[in-house]
Amino acid sequence: MRWVKRILIGIGVVVVVLLAVVVGALMWFHIPSNAAGVVAQTVCGAKFVAGRDLPTDQLVAADVTPQSPILAVVSTSVDDANRTVTSKFLGIVSRTSALQSDRGCVLDAPADPSAEPYVPAPASGAVWPQGDGTATVTGVDTAALTKVVDSAFVGSSDPDGLAARGVAVVQDGKLVLLKDGAGIKENTALLGWSMTKTVTGMLAWKKLQEKGIGVDTKVVDAFPAGRAPSWVEQWRADDRKNVTIADLMFMRSGLALDEGYGPTGDVVQMLYGEDDMSGWAAQHPLDHAPATYWEYLSASTNILAAVVKAQFATDQEYADYPRTALFEPLGLTSATLSPDASGTWVGSSYLWASTSDWARLGQLMLSDGRWNGTQLITSGWWKLAGTPAMPTGEGHGYGAQTWIPGAADGGECATTPGYPTDALLMEGHYGQVVAMVPSKAAVIVRLGWSVNTDFDGCAFVADVARTLPNAPTA
Repeated sequence: MRWVKRILIGIGVVVVVLLAVVVGALMWFHIPSNAAGVVAQTVCGAKFVAGRDLPTDQLVAADVTPQSPILAVVSTSVDDANRTVTSKFLGIVSRTSALQSDRGCVLDAPADPSAEPYVPAPASGAVWPQGDGTATVTGVDTAALTKVVDSAFVGSSDPDGLAARGVAVVQDGKLVLLKDGAGIKENTALLGWSMTKTVTGMLAWKKLQEKGIGVDTKVVDAFPAGRAPSWVEQWRADDRKNVTIADLMFMRSGLALDEGYGPTGDVVQMLYGEDDMSGWAAQHPLDHAPATYWEYLSASTNILAAVVKAQFATDQEYADYPRTALFEPLGLTSATLSPDASGTWVGSSYLWASTSDWARLGQLMLSDGRWNGTQLITSGWWKLAGTPAMPTGEGHGYGAQTWIPGAADGGECATTPGYPTDALLMEGHYGQVVAMVPSKAAVIVRLGWSVNTDFDGCAFVADVARTLPNAPTA
């Protein structure tokens, strides 16, 4: 029987070696750490930033598990007293996301028990934009609009379906429809994902204009004395010195990165594996000469956020700027733009706001930065945002941190019947859309969590636009 024992021992050794190899490979690609980070950040945001006061297992089932099967092995615990969420990957790696005062949830940040979770307030009776009350607008085909929107909410409670969470339609500056998805309370803050890029662009435009810095300024020349991060000197030493602020805004920086969302993708590593996201992104060399090649990169936006950070005398002023420059003047009560652990905005991805507050941001942009008679954003942002990044091809359908979906050349919705050719678009992961349509004087908002079912944002915007009257011509 000794030979049987030896075989069993041999099998055991092989199994241990294979497990060690698998674990080693996972650790090499940061998968356990990043997976735990995804879960901790997602649950923390849903509970404390969005204000969805649900049991942890329900938040995980709705927001986490649909994203990837590998996340099912991550355990999660919530500390309500300290406003933290800790997630563990098979007990190997633990990550914690903590709510910070006025900053949202931040991975690997210390607990801040004084931070107050967001609690959605009941809608006021005032008509939008002062409140969330709707108004009747002549010419809107209300029955047709209601049918389109109701169809969009079919399966709203199914996390593996379209999972629509909010729709708002504004026409001629008036809110004509506002609807919440299943289980979503009114004024719940919802994550815009890459719609955040457009708002980051607005903030960058506003601050840079205030400082007299043009978008054609080279990035290395945009930092005041004493405010430049260490990577700026590295850029000065090679061809990255030629990257301009416009190259970051128009996604033509040429940096050797990709927009991968798989377990080993650059976006996952940046969002869930790096304390200083802009610094990590800036360490990458060039793949292409700046301004010669278009490639959508969340990393470019986060570097842009670092450029904006340098324009403030203190980091506290920078941290407060989204609130003082935009959120408070617009009357946004739900909005939070979260930073990374280094204090730099995650300008690519982490703006939370209610459906009606996203509509206010869209209306501000449609009005070229004007709000209640005040020019909040320097005039010219709409024109810049709608300027194609490249003369032809895919980049012709993208502007400054904003999509140009109706462009005949390169527009992602150009072949969709009825899509407004003049629309500009904020667009985010899992089906987030804010379409701004001058020809209809309209803002069309859709938020959701469409992970495993494709949401056709082009068709949705086109269908809604058909129910709205044309804007008056001068």
